[in-house]
Amino acid sequence: MKNKKHFIFSRSVFGVPYIVFLILFVVVPLFIIVIKAFSFKDPTTEVVTFSLNNFIKVFTTPTNYPVFLDSLIIAVLTTVFCILIGYPIAYLLANKKYNKSYILVLLFIMPMWINFVLRTYATRSLLINIGLNPAEIPYVTIMIGMIYNYLPFTILPLYTTMLKMDKSLLEASQDLGANNAQSFIKVVIPLSVPGIISAATMVFMPTMSSFVIVNVMGNNNITIIGNLIQSQFNFQLWNEGSALSLILLIIIGIISFFSGKLGKEQEKTALW
Repeated sequence: MKNKKHFIFSRSVFGVPYIVFLILFVVVPLFIIVIKAFSFKDPTTEVVTFSLNNFIKVFTTPTNYPVFLDSLIIAVLTTVFCILIGYPIAYLLANKKYNKSYILVLLFIMPMWINFVLRTYATRSLLINIGLNPAEIPYVTIMIGMIYNYLPFTILPLYTTMLKMDKSLLEASQDLGANNAQSFIKVVIPLSVPGIISAATMVFMPTMSSFVIVNVMGNNNITIIGNLIQSQFNFQLWNEGSALSLILLIIIGIISFFSGKLGKEQEKTALW
């Protein structure tokens, strides 16, 4: 009887719903995308074969290159601006000299509790009211929408990294004659590199596929990879859309792998 009760309340039992959810909504859809991406239907014979034609078509379609370029530019600029804005905010929030409570931290995290579609439409309305029309300056309004939505994702990992920072190293640098600016450059920035890499990864990857923000803030005038995948699925081009989705997934996986590896190396270097 004891063993039965122990089994009912064991961790493995509580993990079953998560495993079922993971299989149904992650593994199965991913498997379908892989099958569709490598399936090619001959328009003349209607025969479906295993082929790389969908991937070749993605890279040989001339209209895709401006989409890739726009996606890269928007992702890079959003990441750079988010880090430039979020870094000093995270530093002030993590420094007890300037922030002695968690209220300010909560204020920056609270927007994440609201659905991002609602936040995006609210931002659009605000910009229109102050004279920034998405139809006239789509790139500017898209950048504002992206930065606003992803800034909390930048602040949080930076804040967490800086909070764990050994404050005695700052004191040691000042004892050795370094001023505040020198301590910040020589100690704070190197120790916060893992947080910077984590923040950049959390911002860069989603922005390349964030088609809702681009549609709403750009008035459907700009197309990125996420919009392209959406349009292909809308027009029943499942194979091409799946191939592009898989390419994007592979790129995200590669970036995540190298950024994680780089973050660990930087953390080890900073400790020494």
